[in-house]
Amino acid sequence: MNKLTFDRKMLVIPYVFFLVCFVILPLLVIVYYGFTDGSGHLSFENFLAFFTNPKTMGTLVYSLVIAVTVTLICLAIAYPVAYILAKGEYAKHHFFLMIFVLPMWINFTLRITALKEILTVIEWNLALHPFANTIVGMVYDFLPFMIMPLFNAFTKLDSSMIEAGRDLGANSLQTLTKVILPLSVPGIISAVTMVFLPAMTNYVVLDMMYNSTYIMGSLIGSYFSSFDWNNGSVISAILLMFIGLCTILTNYAVQSKAERSRA
Repeated sequence: MNKLTFDRKMLVIPYVFFLVCFVILPLLVIVYYGFTDGSGHLSFENFLAFFTNPKTMGTLVYSLVIAVTVTLICLAIAYPVAYILAKGEYAKHHFFLMIFVLPMWINFTLRITALKEILTVIEWNLALHPFANTIVGMVYDFLPFMIMPLFNAFTKLDSSMIEAGRDLGANSLQTLTKVILPLSVPGIISAVTMVFLPAMTNYVVLDMMYNSTYIMGSLIGSYFSSFDWNNGSVISAILLMFIGLCTILTNYAVQSKAERSRA
């Protein structure tokens, strides 16, 4: 038994090695360059400069606008689609679910290139619609990531709760707002997190769709490409803090919802 337990613990070593080399060490490098000056001394000038520079703050606001817009559009499309796939007459036919998940199996650049060709065929001038290009490209890219968490939430939804609401006289709108929507909140939070945070930094869509504007990811890339590691790292660190805060709030919201449900 001891030998078996020891062997199982040994299986953790490759994972720990990977975690240290490719997660912890890169994060330490980002923190080091983000909070030091060019000579390696501790400094918060880069951090303060981010919040006092109109360029970086404008990029942050623009990134937030894009992320919020993409998330809301994806949620509006994915919510009914996920419900129909999970609870509708097609629920037992996984083929329809595979249709929506299939794009995730294809290389990202190939999908965006195909989308560009479709827009060109319908005579959509990419150069004249930079904001719309970004929204269309990101919605197309992130929609499956919004559908899957919602689909999982709906499959776990007890159908008897919906039937009980209807038996008590609730119409379709009341059933949606008072039964289905509250019970699917954890899935919504998970889906929104999976779309909102990547949408703030995915600058590849902007580059491939001929968008000349910047979001946070492209701003970070511009600093690193010009070997300005300090400014690039401090922006990366700020985004990491933002992601960490969103994760904490998300977990808190899910736990609070679960506690209220049990009560």
